[in-house]
Amino acid sequence: MKKILGILGTITLIGTSTTSLVSCNTPQEYTPEELKEIKEKNKIDTKNQTIRDNLEWIAPQEFWFNEIDNKWYYVVWRNYKSNDWRINKFNNNNISISIVMDNYPNLGKFRGRLQISNSVTDRILLENDDGTHFKSVYRWNGEEQKLPNLDIDKYGNIKIKGE
Repeated sequence: MKKILGILGTITLIGTSTTSLVSCNTPQEYTPEELKEIKEKNKIDTKNQTIRDNLEWIAPQEFWFNEIDNKWYYVVWRNYKSNDWRINKFNNNNISISIVMDNYPNLGKFRGRLQISNSVTDRILLENDDGTHFKSVYRWNGEEQKLPNLDIDKYGNIKIKGE
């Protein structure tokens, strides 16, 4: 009887572990065709062709912040669901970057991972987010001198300041 109960307990633990593993939050992976289509759909609505050609929406599967590429990125984020969206830009020129250093929340890149810090122990990683805290990430592929001045509306949608 003890052996049967032991086996049942093991099966239950394995079943629970498998269910937890399957339900973990994995980012959407797009096919090359889907990625091209969704990038086009996420282009900023502006008359400025330079901005349309050089400001690129970055899909979750493309978050390569462990590589230093010296490009500028715009991040739309918030620390709590009830808070307003914020937009900040940073130059990806170091493995660790303090982007926003308020007295919490903070936005930064640490060891190649973009994250929001609500306290010393409460961190939200970009790759684990479901869109609640990180709305979008855009990369500027143009010249630094032509870096656009971006803003957001109350829904967190990016727009060109002054348009």
